Formats: sequence, C-alpha cells, structure tokens
Amino acid sequence: MAASKRMFQLVPRVLSAPAVQSSALRQCARTPIASITTGRSHVVKPVCSVALQQSRWHSAFPSNKKSKVYQFEDVISILETPANSTLLIDVREPHEFEANTIPTSLNIPVTTQPDALLLSEEDFLDRFGWVKPPLHKEVVFFCKAGVRSSAAAQLAKQAGYENVGEYRGSWLDWERRGGPGTRSPPSPGGMGEPSGGIKEHDIEAISDVDPNLKKTPASQSNKSGEYEM
Repeated sequence: MAASKRMFQLVPRVLSAPAVQSSALRQCARTPIASITTGRSHVVKPVCSVALQQSRWHSAFPSNKKSKVYQFEDVISILETPANSTLLIDVREPHEFEANTIPTSLNIPVTTQPDALLLSEEDFLDRFGWVKPPLHKEVVFFCKAGVRSSAAAQLAKQAGYENVGEYRGSWLDWERRGGPGTRSPPSPGGMGEPSGGIKEHDIEAISDVDPNLKKTPASQSNKSGEYEM
C-alpha cells in the first residue's frame, strides 16, 4: 500500500501529459494483476488497459540527470561479455516480449505497470515472479522505438536508480541491424554470441535477479493490440 501511495506522489509529477493524467492510471493501480506461471516461465498478464502509449512521453519527463545512451554495438558487447552489473530491460508489453526480444533481457511493461520500480521488493516479487533489480545495478531500457524506454528511464530515476541507460534505437534498430533475438538466436560464434558460448556463471550472473532465466521462455503471447513506440 505504501508503494502505491508513493507512486501517486511521484508519477503525476513526471507524467504531466493530459492523456497520462486520466483516470485510467488510477483504475489500473486498483485493478488486480493476473500472474500466469507456466512450466517454463513466469509471465505477467495485465488485466487493465491504460492509454499511456498515446502520450508523447519524450516531452513529459523532465530530468536533471541524463541517461547513458547505448548504441547497437554497446548492447552487442553486453551480450558477448555478460556481467552481473548490467541488466537489459524490455519495457514493451508481454506479448511483444514473448514474440521476440534481445537475449538475456527482462520484461517490465511500462505502459501497464508504470509503478513497477516504485514497488517494495516483496510486492515486486509477488507481481512479477522475480527479484526486483537492486538500486546499484545498471539498468538499460529499450522498447520498440525508444519512446516507452525513455519514460521507463525517468521512472527508474524517480525510484532511486542512479545507473540508468537507454538503448534509444530499441527493437526496431536491433532487428534492422541483424541483432539476435530469443526467437532468432545467433549462430555459433556469430554476433551477440557470448565468448566461448554461454557458461553457467554467465547464467548465474543474471539469474541472481531473475531465477526464471534458467528456464526456456514460453511461447505464450497476447496477440491483442499493437504498439508503435
């Protein structure tokens, strides 16, 4: 409950666009979240619809501290030399994430879960099924075209994260440049393949945040709705 109160103290200050200040955000916060745990992964399925994606988020989030900007090559480097200090976070909706995403990334859908990083560790675990990223971790956000990820970066700063990055080219740039995906993995020794292949300690480095990454992602997908951002 404390986390919900904090959300309404912080989010309205940065979500100043009229479309975002609608009652839809309050309704979403009151609506239960349906979590679906399959035999192969844990998927958060939102049961409310918020029109946040209709706003122009780039202009709605003033910030005193700029995010670190990541380019395609920087993200490739994260994949090829895994480390437990940096997390890739896909802020698209679950059906977009399940369709294909950058390998090792976690899913926090900012459109329907804008309060995610403001939650307590316990509430975050209950909602998403994996451990909330600690504040000292570097979190690098991406989405489809860089708009939602920019919003997520500002919310992360509001939540206390100091090492915040944005891959502004996001999935469109990644796909256009031939980056590997969870549904289109790299060939052995190809671009984005960890040096020497994926080793157990590489998996452990990420799974200290998301234990479910030791499992193969499920093919569950919500086909309703398309997002251009």
